[in-house]
Amino acid sequence: MILRPATMTDVPMLRYWDTKAHVREGLGANHDGNWEAELQNDADWGECMIAEEKGRPVGFIRIIDPAREETHYWGDVEADLRAVDIWIGEEADLGRGLGGIMMRLALEKCFADPHVKAVLLDPTVANIRAHRFYERLGFRFIERKRLGNDDCRVYRLERDGFAG
Repeated sequence: MILRPATMTDVPMLRYWDTKAHVREGLGANHDGNWEAELQNDADWGECMIAEEKGRPVGFIRIIDPAREETHYWGDVEADLRAVDIWIGEEADLGRGLGGIMMRLALEKCFADPHVKAVLLDPTVANIRAHRFYERLGFRFIERKRLGNDDCRVYRLERDGFAG
């Protein structure tokens, strides 16, 4: 599997994935579907990537610096953190271990920066499947928090907890 930068040519596929029930569940109410704006934002605090398995797009990953992100979605957070969003596009690709591979690649990317102390995640309270997935990867539940329009569970993985 590889991660590549998401481009404007990916917009139709991302919009299609947005129609999938499992994707909508994971995205929550905060997702506005404005992929053009998302992918044209060249700010140095964030990165959007497509995960490909043997050349076929299977998922999406967004990595941001939550202290520097312009909407301040995460509120007042310490420096040297990253926040990750991840999802699988097609139902047929769920349960195949792709999410674990994608998350490992995303974490390797985050922790490649020696200043990054920890990675945050914010699945909605209702997304029990995501909670279990993140906990299996070593993320620890920190708090329940309202982020934007969603009731979320905040998870954190410290650098020393990553077995990259």
